[in-house]
Amino acid sequence: MIRFLHTADWQIGRQFATFDPEHAPILAEARISVVERIAALATQHAVDAVLVAGDVFDAQTVSERTIRRLFNALAGYAGPWLMIPGNHDAALAESVWTRAQRLGAVPANAHLLLAPSPALFAAQGFAVLPAPLTQRHTYGDLTGWFDTAETPPGLLRIGIAHGRVQGILSEDIDSANPIAPDRAQRARLDYLALGDWHGCKRIDARTWYAGTPEPDRFKANDAGQALLVEIAAPDSEPVVTSLAVGQYRWQLLAAALQVPSDMDALQAQLDALGPRDVVDLRVQGRTDLGGLQGLKAAIGRAEARARHLQADLSTLQLVPTDEDIAGLQADGYLGELLTELRDLQSGSDAAQARTAQDALALLAGALARRLPTTASSATAGAGAAEVIATSSASATTSAGASRP
Repeated sequence: MIRFLHTADWQIGRQFATFDPEHAPILAEARISVVERIAALATQHAVDAVLVAGDVFDAQTVSERTIRRLFNALAGYAGPWLMIPGNHDAALAESVWTRAQRLGAVPANAHLLLAPSPALFAAQGFAVLPAPLTQRHTYGDLTGWFDTAETPPGLLRIGIAHGRVQGILSEDIDSANPIAPDRAQRARLDYLALGDWHGCKRIDARTWYAGTPEPDRFKANDAGQALLVEIAAPDSEPVVTSLAVGQYRWQLLAAALQVPSDMDALQAQLDALGPRDVVDLRVQGRTDLGGLQGLKAAIGRAEARARHLQADLSTLQLVPTDEDIAGLQADGYLGELLTELRDLQSGSDAAQARTAQDALALLAGALARRLPTTASSATAGAGAAEVIATSSASATTSAGASRP
């Protein structure tokens, strides 16, 4: 029985530039840590090699320190690491791979497969056919040469490639680099290890994407895995087992609020988040003032517990009830303005409705925070009007409203 650990798309050096500066370095560090866990799993399962199907690095320009740290992370497994370049770290004439070699950072058991030629591991019982990318995008199938490649009889034929299986994966995959869907069959491969799709995916019994071992996108595509591949003999069907290795759980949390129970369910989900969660929250629908305040409080609690939470409430419509407006004690001009903004946000003009929604939220929030004394209430009401004056101007003016 020959065993491999199949992984890909480590994206070492990714910066997460759009994330909060407090969280981005931690998520970047997790990409090094997961390689250490892969090394430990490879040792635990006594695999014959680790297959790394491209995009080891996120960019050609990663720092010398990052290069050294990546190769240091391999130390937990003493067997062969077989690596090909992907579209992010293509084997250019001058590349992150040539820099690593000049630095002397590549350990002896890390085999950089930078050319399309068979690599024989006779002692372990297999031959590897790599399809390394030598530029970021190609439009021909670099695995085509596998079909006619000769390997010694009795050795497993293992392919490693990075790209998009034609006719199966969506067109928005990172790279154009096409791969024939029946390549394993045509090239008589015992297993074809693929990279570029960031989720774990079976193409056929002998062809798999391992996905990125540390999730980095808000997609439910089964990322955070490494694949244990066991093959009894040449021509035997592989037994493939997914092993969880990711530290963080990336998830898109979408909610449409219509009735109070929807808000209760959403707040319960937020309260269940913990330090391993990286969340993109998107809320739409309608809520009253109390619901909005409760939601914002739940978001605040969740932000303190989760590794990262980003919230988009731009399509959530604030619809104060008559009780909300009465409770705000907004008499005269402010009361009229609240009512008008509530009506405007339900209008057919999307831009005007959004402006009215923002103004309504600002005004209602400011009024809700005012002090309870009579004198302070008057001051807070005047301040609230000033706060929302700019936001509400385009909404009220386009409606033909006249204000003193």
